[in-house]
Amino acid sequence: MSLIHCIYASAASHGLDETARRGLLRQARANNGRLGITGMLLDVDDSFFQVLEGEHEVVDELFLRIAGDPRHGNLNELIREPIGCRAFPDWAMGYAAVSRTEILATTGLDDFFGDASCLRDIDAAQARSLLRAFACGRWRQPPATASRQLRSA
Repeated sequence: MSLIHCIYASAASHGLDETARRGLLRQARANNGRLGITGMLLDVDDSFFQVLEGEHEVVDELFLRIAGDPRHGNLNELIREPIGCRAFPDWAMGYAAVSRTEILATTGLDDFFGDASCLRDIDAAQARSLLRAFACGRWRQPPATASRQLRSA
């Protein structure tokens, strides 16, 4: 078994309303569950930061499909590397909608965006900082809570 994670950022090619976001998340969770992919997605002002974990062939194929999806613009693969174990083993797709203000107010991420206009402009070191903040509990909720929160929105 050769696990990898692929971390990428992109910008929505057009604004997504809440109904479209819910549909996209439902579809991603179903597909990822079927494919054995785990991970998380941060949505920051129509920019996306996503971690995909799984077998390298499956992750690479999924990433290529995402790259061809017209809903994503300016896709930027930040990190693709082998991992010893999954960081999100129970999550077909963890999700959090986060404001730019919340990111800028987070210690260690206060210079996160700098001059960048969205997540796709960050570098690998900034991606690792963002991932660490999420892994340490910032914005992280149990999957059931996150699902309920999204449904109630």
